Amino acid sequence: MYAESFSFYQQVLSQQKNDKNKMYSLHEPHVCCIAKGTDHKPYEYGSKVSIVSKKTKGVIVGVKHHEGNMNDSKTLEGPLDAANANQDKEIICAICDRGYRGNKKVGNTEIRLPSKPLKRDTAYERQKKRKLCRRRAAIEPMIGHLKKDYRLSRNKLKGKLGDVINLNMAASAWNFR
Repeated sequence: MYAESFSFYQQVLSQQKNDKNKMYSLHEPHVCCIAKGTDHKPYEYGSKVSIVSKKTKGVIVGVKHHEGNMNDSKTLEGPLDAANANQDKEIICAICDRGYRGNKKVGNTEIRLPSKPLKRDTAYERQKKRKLCRRRAAIEPMIGHLKKDYRLSRNKLKGKLGDVINLNMAASAWNFR
């Protein structure tokens, strides 16, 4: 009856500093450590989510909660499927950050990453590439507002299902705003 709890506590007590799949929370065992890459706050503890927004407006069309701490390039298919299910037209081109490197195409969607202009590009082509990837920078403040103003960073709901509900409620509140 208590064997599962004891094995969980034994795993927590026996884990070492450099172990993989560590337990960071006793009451939320699915929480993982996510490296952010910033100097002032290098790590976050929680769940990884993906957000898809429209190119011209700040409307969230798809969200996806991911289990564990996987690489960004492997998390792209789920949110694109969620976004395609929520709208009439299928997404043809997705503009992503460099964390999604490695994928050129997911399903029927072309993946574009920001890159430096080539020497052979004309001024028009350089401006077109820059304008295309400029909208990508708008998603970072959106994520920040979702965390701070819409309680995406502090989840009061229990378990994995609570994380999914919290994500959907934050995205819905953003769109209703």
